[in-house]
Amino acid sequence: MKKPLIIIAGPCIIESKELLRQTAEVLKSSTNGLNIDFYFKSSFKKANRTSINTFTGIGDFKALIYLSEIRKEYEIPVLTDIHLPEDAEKVSKYVDVIQIPAFLSRQTDLLLAAGETDKIVNIKKGQFLAPEDIKKAADKVASTGNNKIWLTERGTSFGYHDLIVDFRSLLIMKQYGYPVIYDATHSLQKPSVGEQSGGNPEFIIPLAKAAIAAGVDGIFFETHPKPAKALSDSATQLELLKAGDFIKELSRIYEMV
Repeated sequence: MKKPLIIIAGPCIIESKELLRQTAEVLKSSTNGLNIDFYFKSSFKKANRTSINTFTGIGDFKALIYLSEIRKEYEIPVLTDIHLPEDAEKVSKYVDVIQIPAFLSRQTDLLLAAGETDKIVNIKKGQFLAPEDIKKAADKVASTGNNKIWLTERGTSFGYHDLIVDFRSLLIMKQYGYPVIYDATHSLQKPSVGEQSGGNPEFIIPLAKAAIAAGVDGIFFETHPKPAKALSDSATQLELLKAGDFIKELSRIYEMV
């Protein structure tokens, strides 16, 4: 059988326990019976918001407890991102995958701390990096003896308030021997539009399909029951009602490629 498609999905940030349960239930049921390795994601805090006035979290400890409860209740692996080296050990007690945000993908101490947890480390390629440069970030994690590394494409800066995905980068990144993930929601952001980022969510589904056809190993996307009311990344999260059909379509294309 073909290796499973990796799906990383969940709300951008932990807003409440109810939100996590609602999204986890829909996503898990949508992946059941498919050749998919599903990882539930949500940020326990956001340290890189556009404005000082925007929501950054419900409190680190409370958020991590909620995430670990989802992990246990639904029997699914979970992912969250870190921003400081000291976050790595703290977060590793609660999650299965540690994510390095794109803006921090060159931070050596952060990458080493994540690698030393022996968890899977998902490195998001910085908007300022060429695809060849992400190997240097992976090498830093691998230097700790941890080769459980994923590389995620989330777009490259294109002008001051836009991102673009060069699909050649997906194939270049695959040369380094690690699973390559396409971030279907953050890659469609329009950074720093007013007090928060904007985006083009109408392109989430077609570009994710294209990434599968190009040969990626997985898809990352954020989803929310009411994206317009989300406390973070409201302009790019996929409506939860669409997630099930979206996942099934991605799985169908993946099996054909």
